[in-house]
Amino acid sequence: MNNNTPFTQSISLEDLGIENAKIHYQLSANELHDKTIALHQGIETANGALAINTGEYTGRSPQDRFIVKDSITENKVWWGKVNIPFEPKAFDALYKKVTSYLSNKEVYVRDSYVCADPNYRLNVRVVTETPWANLFCFNMFLRPEAKELENFAADWTLLCVPSFMADPAVDGTRQSNFAILDFTKKIALIGGTGYTGEMKKGIFSALNFILPVDKNTLPMHCSANVGEKGDTAIFFGLSGTGKTTLSADPQRKLIGDDEHGWTNENTVFNFEGGCYAKVINLSEENEPDIFRAIKKGAILENVVINKETNEVDFDDVSITQNTRVSYPIYHIDNIQPGSIGKNPKNIFFLTADAYGILPPISKLTPGQAAYHFISGYTAKVAGTEAGITEPQPNFSACFGAPFMPLHPTKYAEMLSKKIQDADVKVWLINTGWTGGPYGVGNRMKLKYTRAMITAALNGELDNVEYVNHRVFGIAIPQSCPNVPAEILNPRNTWEDEKLYDTKSNELGQMFRTNFAKFEEFANAEIMAGAPLA
Repeated sequence: MNNNTPFTQSISLEDLGIENAKIHYQLSANELHDKTIALHQGIETANGALAINTGEYTGRSPQDRFIVKDSITENKVWWGKVNIPFEPKAFDALYKKVTSYLSNKEVYVRDSYVCADPNYRLNVRVVTETPWANLFCFNMFLRPEAKELENFAADWTLLCVPSFMADPAVDGTRQSNFAILDFTKKIALIGGTGYTGEMKKGIFSALNFILPVDKNTLPMHCSANVGEKGDTAIFFGLSGTGKTTLSADPQRKLIGDDEHGWTNENTVFNFEGGCYAKVINLSEENEPDIFRAIKKGAILENVVINKETNEVDFDDVSITQNTRVSYPIYHIDNIQPGSIGKNPKNIFFLTADAYGILPPISKLTPGQAAYHFISGYTAKVAGTEAGITEPQPNFSACFGAPFMPLHPTKYAEMLSKKIQDADVKVWLINTGWTGGPYGVGNRMKLKYTRAMITAALNGELDNVEYVNHRVFGIAIPQSCPNVPAEILNPRNTWEDEKLYDTKSNELGQMFRTNFAKFEEFANAEIMAGAPLA
């Protein structure tokens, strides 16, 4: 659907329990942009994008994410700190309070869908309290054509009401904000937070249950692109590892930057209709595709704006480190038509290792691939969160634990089978530090990381010499086109090689300690991929 498509159809929300609301249905991106400015909820930046502030919450609140525990989820969801149970009666009561709160108010409604492959499409009706939240959903979800809206039937409903505050003592929440999934009623209910990522991740979390359980399809927190020969590459990685940046390759067409499904037909499809990228320290030189996508239709979140020029200061993190932009995928020039790729041939696990231990590129066996997938490692650096004064390990199972309702080994087993059935090569890429840990060494140069990935994609690392890492056992190439040979083995970049060996053992132990909770579910092949003791 075009950015400026006018739409005049009227709808009712009484079936949702929302009565007498003033409904703005299916507004165009431009209308939502202008409405936000007219309501003094955002400003237009010098490059035409809309800048908004999400309020108290500038990121997700994992401890306030719940799943209703009922007959569908009780025996399938991996309950615990990630998937926190919520009582059905408590959900019903809270939902009724939210819909009553929205009655007689102004609301913004969007009919959209997720999953680019028509065989897996899921229709989503979005009801938001603010126009900019609705614009976010225009960008991030897929956009139906006007004729598809005439008989639109929602499979799921998403309600986002930042100004509604729950009463924990009455409503069963931890505090006033909440994000709750009900798989029986097929509702994602969000309140008390304006952070738009809760909407995106809510639907993503639902798909992470629906696709493997009902469709035998692997959901992945990854980016993906496709080459001229039709080969698809998949990039897994946590926030800050370069997933969005590295998948935006001028020589390859972007399928999507964050969320995909891998089908039994060996195709990969994008869940989304847009991109949601970090913009901290963004520059046109390092990330030209993202930089140029920030124009009219894009939404910048929690960035600092020069009040005189309306220019964005991407280096200013005084509001949050988690500054973001969302934009429709068509803001990127080089995209894959239909957002579907075939024939996956390479998988890249991205990590920003702040300890400077892992090689910039290494090749993994199927067992190592499953082990590192379940581990989902990266590292937080000093200063990114209060109290962090030195690097801290960050393990997030399947590179997306907060969004995975099933046990991580379920996803790992599906991935491992697909890797072997499709003869996929798996690479571990360290976009973090070399020559020492954060504060001593240096961040790996982006141009070298790009060169290593290009060489892997082109098959230029198939016949080079490899040596195995002493602790992690992963295979390190001894040469790579357009990359200095001395940086390929991280031990060579440290001034004190014995200190490197000591720190390697320490990081290996961190992996093993983290993995202990998965061992009883992991098979022998996966356990063989663990670091050496």
